[in-house]
Amino acid sequence: MAYTVLARRYRSRDFDEVVGQEPIARTLRNAIRAGRVAHAYLFCGTRGVGKTTMARLFAKALNTPKDGALSDEVAQAIMTGRDQDVIEIDAASNRGVENARELIANCVYRPMRGPYKVYIIDEVHGLTRDAFNTLLKTMEEPPEHVKFILCTTEAHKVPATIQSRCQRFDFRDIPSSLIAEHLANVIRQEGLEAEPELIAEVSRLGNGSMRDALSLLDRIMAAGEPRLTVKLLEELLGLPDRTLVGALIDAFADGDAGAALDRTAELLAKGVGVEQLLETLMSRLRDLMILAACGPRTPLLDLSGPTREEESARASRFDAAGLVHMIAVCESVQRAAKGSAMPRAVLDAGIVRLAMTERLADVTALVAHLEGGGPPGKPDRRRG
Repeated sequence: MAYTVLARRYRSRDFDEVVGQEPIARTLRNAIRAGRVAHAYLFCGTRGVGKTTMARLFAKALNTPKDGALSDEVAQAIMTGRDQDVIEIDAASNRGVENARELIANCVYRPMRGPYKVYIIDEVHGLTRDAFNTLLKTMEEPPEHVKFILCTTEAHKVPATIQSRCQRFDFRDIPSSLIAEHLANVIRQEGLEAEPELIAEVSRLGNGSMRDALSLLDRIMAAGEPRLTVKLLEELLGLPDRTLVGALIDAFADGDAGAALDRTAELLAKGVGVEQLLETLMSRLRDLMILAACGPRTPLLDLSGPTREEESARASRFDAAGLVHMIAVCESVQRAAKGSAMPRAVLDAGIVRLAMTERLADVTALVAHLEGGGPPGKPDRRRG
């Protein structure tokens, strides 16, 4: 049999299984129970956060008989976009006025089985202006058996006249902790094992998108290893070696520019790009900044036990203000390197500057100490 990717196999099958969008699921379910279902909805949010899945769940709930349940065949057809009463339209490829007129013409026909004919228009911002204008009247006063659910990743491209006819729901990015919890459950069901740090890293790389995280996990599983590790992830994606990046940050803390340049050269020799290295460095420095500002027990970071202890010890060598400055330096170097004919030189200059950050802090503290009239003793680095 053909393989079905994780993002499709582990889609939510009812409102109770929704991850990260529970308030929206609860509102839609209560609207059905209270008989306050609007004629049109607009689901907004970034890719992979559950807009289409929520639209299908809502359509399935609308067409579920009050005195019973949908058959497995009908439920499966709705959740895979193949049902006769739940019509899914891709606005990116059906964007013209003729497509809109065809949709309006078909609205008059009653549904085959359920009480409603539901139109799910995905990426609705792809419709032309004339197509939107054609839909206006029908969306404002559709037949009683018709419901519209519009999904978009670019809400600002949907005309205000359309938005005013819809109930709008904004889907938030899914927190990394919830993605990690779902990934761990998927890995268990697949009969595999994974390092906690691997799960945390994949959830972070998903950037709030459950689909992106599951697709990445699918790619890792395809390697055929019984235990999924961070090393495997780094090899597959070409990510910078975590240990080497940690050694680079330690060189910053030591003020050792030579060691910092050596670690940078090692990372680049492994095929890491300048931009990718700076992005990874900013992410790690951000973790240290959070630990320095909020303490080692902060829930703002998704780090496993041993990794949290290691990073907490590293964070204790910096102060939060110094880390803020270091992140700003990385961002400045990244922008400069993009437009430079010699990005390696820009990177190396930035690395040396980062290695001198703590030394410059010492000088600042010493000057402040002398200006205060005190003896020139050893400055307080954390104050600097």
